[in-house]
Amino acid sequence: MTRVFVTEAVMLAIYGQLLIPTKSVEYIIPYTTILELYELHTTEEHLMNSSADDEHVKTRIGELISYFEEPLNRKKIERALQSPWAKSPFIPVSETTRVSVMNTLDTAPYGESFDPVETELLLASQRAEAPILTDQYELIQRIVEGALPVQVFDIDDFDFALEFPVSKQP
Repeated sequence: MTRVFVTEAVMLAIYGQLLIPTKSVEYIIPYTTILELYELHTTEEHLMNSSADDEHVKTRIGELISYFEEPLNRKKIERALQSPWAKSPFIPVSETTRVSVMNTLDTAPYGESFDPVETELLLASQRAEAPILTDQYELIQRIVEGALPVQVFDIDDFDFALEFPVSKQP
């Protein structure tokens, strides 16, 4: 059984262990997070604490951008962009990992508590009935404090999340 998570595209570049899970995994990625990859790839700001790590992550981001731009993958992504909330056919990343791109829309149901990308993650999670996987402690805290109807896991708990029983969203 394939385990499904909603996450940002950059998480796959930063956390390489997400691409080699012990079980079959599908990541649903909001399309806007793919667009963010282009900004992160060219920014002068450091994404990581050390220069070596920053260079490594930006290289991985570039590789992910190139992979998504390959003709077949691009065609799958463009298919999802034809209508709101459509999900692309899956894009294989490794033997155990695949990605689907969702054409999410920020409809602002969470007001000022969450930024547009966070809102899209929340809405994609609800639509897909899949937990969010993130490294943003503050986001996790706001989801829990707001008692939002989604499951959320910290990336540090990825192995636990793979073993955690799959449940329908409340």
